[in-house]
Amino acid sequence: MTGKLPDHAQIVVVGGGIVGCSTAYHLAALGVEDVVLLERHELTSGSTWHAAGLVGQLRGQAGITQLLGHSIDLYKSLEQETGQATGWKMNGGLRLACTPERMTEIKRQATTAHSFGLDMHLLTPSEALDLWPIMNVDDVLGAAFLPTDGQANPADITRALASGAKKRGVTIIEHCDVSAIHIKDGVIAGLSTGLGEIKTETVVNCCGQWAREFGQMAGVNVPLVSVQHQYLVTEPIDGAGSELPTLRDPDRLTYYKEEVGGLVMGGYEPNPIPWAESGLPANFSFALLDSNWDHFGPMMELALPRVPALENAGIKQLINGPESFTPDGNFILGEAPELKNYFVGAGFNAFGIASGGGAGKALAEWIVDGEPPYDLWAVDIRRFGNVHRQREWIQSRTMEMYGKHYTIAWPGEEHNSARPRNQSPLYSVLKEQGACFGEKMGWERPNWFAPQGVDAVDVYSFEKPNWLEHVGNEHRAARERVAIFDQSSFAKFRVAGKDSQTALNRICGANVDCPLLETRYTQLLNTRGGIEADLTVTRLSENEYYIITGTGSVTHDSHWITSHFKKNEDVRLEDITASNAVLSVMGPCSRLVMESVTDTDVSDQGFSFGCARNLKIAGVETLAIRLTYVGELGWELHFPVENALSVYWALMNAGKQYGIANAGYRAIESLRLEKAYRAWGSDLSPDHSPLEAGLGFAVKLKSGLDFIGRDALLEQAKKPLPKKMVIFTVDDPDVTLVGRETIYRNNHRVGWLSSGGYGYTLGKQIGMGYLRNADGVDSEWIAEGRYELEVATRRVAARVHTKPLYDPAMERVKS
Repeated sequence: MTGKLPDHAQIVVVGGGIVGCSTAYHLAALGVEDVVLLERHELTSGSTWHAAGLVGQLRGQAGITQLLGHSIDLYKSLEQETGQATGWKMNGGLRLACTPERMTEIKRQATTAHSFGLDMHLLTPSEALDLWPIMNVDDVLGAAFLPTDGQANPADITRALASGAKKRGVTIIEHCDVSAIHIKDGVIAGLSTGLGEIKTETVVNCCGQWAREFGQMAGVNVPLVSVQHQYLVTEPIDGAGSELPTLRDPDRLTYYKEEVGGLVMGGYEPNPIPWAESGLPANFSFALLDSNWDHFGPMMELALPRVPALENAGIKQLINGPESFTPDGNFILGEAPELKNYFVGAGFNAFGIASGGGAGKALAEWIVDGEPPYDLWAVDIRRFGNVHRQREWIQSRTMEMYGKHYTIAWPGEEHNSARPRNQSPLYSVLKEQGACFGEKMGWERPNWFAPQGVDAVDVYSFEKPNWLEHVGNEHRAARERVAIFDQSSFAKFRVAGKDSQTALNRICGANVDCPLLETRYTQLLNTRGGIEADLTVTRLSENEYYIITGTGSVTHDSHWITSHFKKNEDVRLEDITASNAVLSVMGPCSRLVMESVTDTDVSDQGFSFGCARNLKIAGVETLAIRLTYVGELGWELHFPVENALSVYWALMNAGKQYGIANAGYRAIESLRLEKAYRAWGSDLSPDHSPLEAGLGFAVKLKSGLDFIGRDALLEQAKKPLPKKMVIFTVDDPDVTLVGRETIYRNNHRVGWLSSGGYGYTLGKQIGMGYLRNADGVDSEWIAEGRYELEVATRRVAARVHTKPLYDPAMERVKS
């Protein structure tokens, strides 16, 4: 496929693996006529050619499961369309459980599958043996089977995609190395290659393991690490027929698939070996690393009791093929925040074949439409921040995540590597007071506080983790007295310039043309009316605003805002996250504490909800904002980080007489569930509008002012809503809700929980989720239903609510 390099292309895809070929194929399918794909060696020559080729669909996030489903839909028809063999077969996927905890996990996975519309079945050991008769099931407690999973030949399916792309007009040029990306006035202008120059406005980085290095050419960070990954291929084995499903045996860290009457067997060892730490070789094409039998030996020891036939099977080859892995185990997709029209599709964590078809489709639609086609936050490149620019941090965390590939994914699980990194100025003080820290975006954040005599260490469980009682005490402190939360990791932006109000009013759903020192709760919407961000905006002066958003949203939200500034506008955004500390003082006694530390009037008349004041605490200039995310009277206090200790101790000393207590993020979660406050990333996403989420009050639809997403909301408001957020409670004390439980109305599946947890004030489990109905969801339809939740495959009765369960103003608790 080597040919003459064109002088110009509308879009240049760099990398000829499955993701690059899929992206080019789908761009052409969308009608983009001028697409060029460049491959430095030959198609599939990086890591695609040696991939194992298992294709599973289920992930813990609906958007990624949808994407994987798109892969399978494509693979079903690709061979017929192109005439090129793909090796695709839908032989199903089997997953084993050998411990009670793993059995609970696969039951919860089966429920997640049902929530997302997949027909996953639970099997007995003997039923699993019927599907995979060459295994030993003496230690197996049960299994899960997904009939629509399958496997494919990675090289063949990539060539089929390339063939389909060429038929649609894509130019594919092999043996064409890119040596430079040209950027002029902050805009991509073209590429230098071994075959000459090519002008282009859009570049797509699908370079696999080389994506990080290729990104660095343009100042784009692609946080991934190459890791050695081994699997063996056997000679034919009696009983290993073509009908064998793929098999995952997570308690033994191994996976299997049938291949030409034999088996492929690989695994995820707990002590992975990184590759090319000092730089990737330029000419690593159709190449493998030396087989490392010593390192693979423990995998064999785990596999032999499961598949005794392996002991005497002939071994064709032990393949050691490096692949790219990421710090959170999810792949990387989307427009780079550093450079407009520079897109990335890389870091597929050894499930690139499963993802390739759908990822290429999603990325192509993102490129053409200028925004993700659906909720892809779990793989969005903007989920990364400054900490992910540090190679040592990335490698340490990636090695941990590789080693956890088949470990149990516990609710609330934290990771231990590369910590601590970013610390609040109160970190040491809070640690001395029993803080058990979690980590987000590199920030250490107190999740809960262990009382004296209790170890500040998480002990995970699917039922009642060790922090449950202690988080309850913090919860009650906020409900009954006063609690203090260190939220210094909040992302904080200063937006200024004479056009700041005009720009923000166009970007925000709420009207931010408000009086000085007032705060607006707002969503940032995409053109479909979906929620891209959920944040607060405080007007500091005529031409200056202060924006607060979630810790994990710092890159995404700053990019979304700045990318929607117009060229001729006088407006700029400054990230001041590291400059300001934040303490939140919440609870019915919070006003008494505030009155003790400041001369400013904090009465309801002098300092009403949604307002901000500049005041002094312990002599420290502080911006106080009267808001709450816990459902109680309270203030967020923002001040320079160097003064954090002074402000903290002033509040703690003043609050002693009122029973003030430290509280962490797990208490925040239970408190906000009782008040039905939504969380972005779970309850709110680009797939949900404010009208569907019950946040229509925060949108300026009736103002006549234009803003992004307004037209979509106006159109949506004309029809019955296809989905609507509601709240559920469960009376069964043995049930634990964590999210993704299936919602049934009158015995029909109508959605799943987006959030779940325990409400200590109610003494019940609480869930939030969207009810879905193509004919519309209204109050009457909701009230007429009888509801159940599927929890770990068991149906339990549930009560539905359309209003918050807890209202401190009315002293009301609903059950």
